[in-house]
Amino acid sequence: MLVVGLAGCGGGTKNSAQTTTQASQQPGTITLKAYFLRDGKVGPAGRAVPPTQAVAAAAIQQLLSGPTSLESGIGLTTGIAVGTTLSGLTITAGVATVTLTPQPTADSALAQVVYTLTQFPTVTAVRFGSSGKALSRADVEAETPRILVEAPLPFDSVTSPVRLSGTADTFEATFTAELVAADGTVLDKHFVTASSGSGTRGTYTTTLAFPSGTTGSATVKVWEPSAENGQPLGTVEIPVNLG
Repeated sequence: MLVVGLAGCGGGTKNSAQTTTQASQQPGTITLKAYFLRDGKVGPAGRAVPPTQAVAAAAIQQLLSGPTSLESGIGLTTGIAVGTTLSGLTITAGVATVTLTPQPTADSALAQVVYTLTQFPTVTAVRFGSSGKALSRADVEAETPRILVEAPLPFDSVTSPVRLSGTADTFEATFTAELVAADGTVLDKHFVTASSGSGTRGTYTTTLAFPSGTTGSATVKVWEPSAENGQPLGTVEIPVNLG
């Protein structure tokens, strides 16, 4: 039987008895990431949940709920079977041990769980069940897009400059980022250089600006220009709201 609050994100084994009712009594919410699939590769969505110490369990529950209709509308899907439940989650020495029923077997679905749990700094790898290899993000590299955008999240309200961050593995560690208004106007565009590339995933942080007073919907677009002909490769589009 699942106790909501199975695991927080601190070191050691967690077994909190905090319930969703207790959490909902606290003011405000916190935002967690659930990693779904975009074109078959992992991509995060933000979920607002009641404050809880059991953030790891809360994030997994959001993942198991699947994409919302808005998220599905921008192409997010999931490789995790409908009706999958969480029956165990502990964190010890940086390894989260998770028990799901049924346990995912597809590499893409495993990657979703790995990414969702390793968003927390005290989790570096995930073990499925009581045995088997603990998987890190590096172990699921094949399920990661060329350019992974972890901020902003889809439908975020953003101010100028918009901060972009994530990881990338592109030729010579470079790619293009731009901010496009709903009418197609390019508000900002420039090249980004990650900390590494060409076969080694690196991190990046950059910003995109827009004029003061600009409001409405927009899209953050990133892509790798083909070394052969300059055509976009691995394009990722993140809808945001300017304000």
